[in-house]
Amino acid sequence: MKTILTREELKRSIKDGQIKSLYLLHGDEDYLRDAAARFIADAALAGAVLRDFNESSFNLASVDVQQALAAAEQLPMMGARRVVRITHFAKLNEADEGALMRYVERPAESSVVIFLADDLDKRRKLSKTLLEKCVSVEFARLTDNELTAWAKSRLKELKAEADERTLRQVIALVGSNVRRLSNELDKLATAAMPGRYISLDSVELLVGRSRELTNFELTDHLIARDRRRALETLRILLDDGAEPVMLIGLIASNYRRLALAKELMSRGAPKEEVFRLVQMPYSKREEFLATARRAESSDLVRRIRRIATADLAIKTSRATPRLQLEVLVCELAE
Repeated sequence: MKTILTREELKRSIKDGQIKSLYLLHGDEDYLRDAAARFIADAALAGAVLRDFNESSFNLASVDVQQALAAAEQLPMMGARRVVRITHFAKLNEADEGALMRYVERPAESSVVIFLADDLDKRRKLSKTLLEKCVSVEFARLTDNELTAWAKSRLKELKAEADERTLRQVIALVGSNVRRLSNELDKLATAAMPGRYISLDSVELLVGRSRELTNFELTDHLIARDRRRALETLRILLDDGAEPVMLIGLIASNYRRLALAKELMSRGAPKEEVFRLVQMPYSKREEFLATARRAESSDLVRRIRRIATADLAIKTSRATPRLQLEVLVCELAE
């Protein structure tokens, strides 16, 4: 069969009533993957009188595979279908893997079996069989542009609003974890009541800074001229799904904050005054001040200009943005 769909194609096919017996949902983006599994189950069990008796989940790391197969082969109770979710099937022994593959070759017509996995070793026989026989959808981490589109859709559901700049700031701070992004948007929408308009100020006040903290680590490595650790941190950020243009903006922001802090400190401004003008999580303040003390004002200005040049180049050039960002990091770490 070998049917590979995108997330959008899966949603359309389910809405059109094309519910199949076998699904394979895999990839790092577990929030959207789990939501897709619920969407399939809701459609398959729509109108079921005894849904709780026709829906079950099995973690094969702790449950015998025969229990999952027995549930899949059982006739539904007072309904048209059963739904069975199966997880942690990647490390089965040969006998259990064989039993699962035999079911996949001849699935029960009245059951919808959904296989869920973070990672799929495509070299294994079971993985190859699942990819061949199931409707397969990969849930890779979203890019920043995809996250922005998803966030807009989520805000519509929440009956809240935010402009493009505000949404991109939320994503820059949160990173590529959709589950966490959803939680932050829920929190912001609630805080924005009754007007439901989410401001940039509320984002700065309420949203955690997981990606930005990693980005500040990158800036610290650059100031310390630690090229190896700077490139390693850059790789983590890029693999996390950060867009180069957005990432370079965060790097520039950190350098501008360092330059402002350096100027205030040179005038003898107390810490309270520095952090009134330079927003920084409390836990990172001493580290930030130490970084600012190590930096030279003239060097910060030069670096900010170099970052601006790289930002323009990435936005206007057809060259690989990731490569240009890596070159920039190497230059800044000299």
